[in-house]
Amino acid sequence: MLHEKDIRKIRADFPILSQKIYDRELIYFDNAATTQKPEIVVKKIENGYFRYNANIHRGVHYLSQMATDAHEDARQTVANFIKADKKEDIIFTRGTTEAINLVAFSFGEAFCWAGDEIVLSVMEHHSNIVPWQMLCKRKAMKLRVIPIDENGKLYLDEYEAMLNERTKLIAITHVSNVLGTINPVEQIIEIAHRHDIPVLVDGAQAVPHIAVDVKKLDADFYVFSGHKVYGPTGVGVLYGKEKWLERMPPYQGGGEMIATVSFEKTTYNELPFKFEAGTPDYIGSVAFAEALEYVEKIGIKSIADYENRLTEYALERLKIIRNIRIIGNTGQRTSVLSFMIGDIHPYDIGILLDKLGIAVRTGHHCAQPLMDYFNIPGTVRTSFAFYNTKEEIDTFVAALQKVVDMLL
Repeated sequence: MLHEKDIRKIRADFPILSQKIYDRELIYFDNAATTQKPEIVVKKIENGYFRYNANIHRGVHYLSQMATDAHEDARQTVANFIKADKKEDIIFTRGTTEAINLVAFSFGEAFCWAGDEIVLSVMEHHSNIVPWQMLCKRKAMKLRVIPIDENGKLYLDEYEAMLNERTKLIAITHVSNVLGTINPVEQIIEIAHRHDIPVLVDGAQAVPHIAVDVKKLDADFYVFSGHKVYGPTGVGVLYGKEKWLERMPPYQGGGEMIATVSFEKTTYNELPFKFEAGTPDYIGSVAFAEALEYVEKIGIKSIADYENRLTEYALERLKIIRNIRIIGNTGQRTSVLSFMIGDIHPYDIGILLDKLGIAVRTGHHCAQPLMDYFNIPGTVRTSFAFYNTKEEIDTFVAALQKVVDMLL
C-alpha cells in the first residue's frame, strides 16, 4: 500500500511536477490524455542516443547489435508486463490508434466481406470507431453498437443478442476514457468466443491503472500506448494471438517486414516483424520498457489501491460543489472523473482552472457519440495518477468553488 511518504518520493522522480504555472504550484489532473515521465525514462532516451544509436536488425557492427538487443529485450518486458506467452506476440506500433488501424485493415482484408458486422460500444474513443467505419465503408459492412444505461454500464444481454453469423469482430474499450468505467471484458470475451468471434480490447486507459493479463482475459488482440503509462510518446503495442496474426496480411510494406523481394514476388518475414515495416522507434521502445519496469517496482496493485482512494476522496469532496453532475457511475471505475456544473460550458471552467495552476481536460474527449448519448456538449475531466495527492484535490475543489461562484 502506498503512503504519503511514498508519494513524496515518487513525485521527486517527476521534475515537471515541481514547476509553477502562473506563479502557482502545478496540479496536473490530465493523466488520461498523457502521463508525466519519470526522470529515469527521459535519461533512458538520452542514453540510447548517446551510447548505442544504430539501426537495428540489419547491422553486424557492435552498436547495431546493442540496439537490437535492447529493442528485443524491451519487447520481452512488454510481454511480461501484460502476461503474454511470448515476445513474438508483441508488435510495436506508434500507439493505440495505429494498433487499432493495423487490425482494422489487416484483419479486415483477411476475414471481412460485404454484409459482415463489427460490434462496438457507445463509449468508444474515436480511435476505436473511425478505423472500423473506414473498414465498413471499404467492405460494405455494418457497424453495430452496444448501448449503455444512464450510469455508463453496458447492456450485456443486448450485446449477446446482436451477435450472429455475420459478426466478425468485437472491438471494446477496457476502461472508458470519459466515464472511468471498467468494462467486464473477460465476460464480454467469453460471450464472443462462445460464438467463435474474436475480440480486440482497447487497453489505453486500463494498463496504467489495473493489472492486465491477456491470457486470463483470453483477448485475441489487446492494444495500448506508451505515453499513457509514463513512457514516451510515439510508441505503443499490439498484442495479438498467433493464430490471427499469421493469417493477416501486412499493414504496411517496406524494409524489415520482408523475407525475400524480387520484382515478381515478395515473401514476408516471421512474426512480429511482418507488421513492423521500416525502422522502428528502438530508442522509444527501450524507454517504454523502462517506464513499465518503474510501474512494476511500485506495484500495479498498490497503484490501483492508491488511485481508487484518491478517486473516492475526490468524489466525496466534490459534493460541496453546487449543481455538479458526475457523468457515469457504475461502481467499477478507475481514476477518471467527468462532470458538468449547471449550464456552465466545460471550456470556461477549464480556462479558469488553468489560471489557477490546475490542468484538466475539457470537451468531448474524442468520444462524441457518448456525449450525444448523454445529450451534453462535453465535460470537465479530471484524471489522477499515483503521483497526485489529496492535498491537490483539496486545492482543486477550492479552486473549482471559486470558478463556480464566478460563473453561476
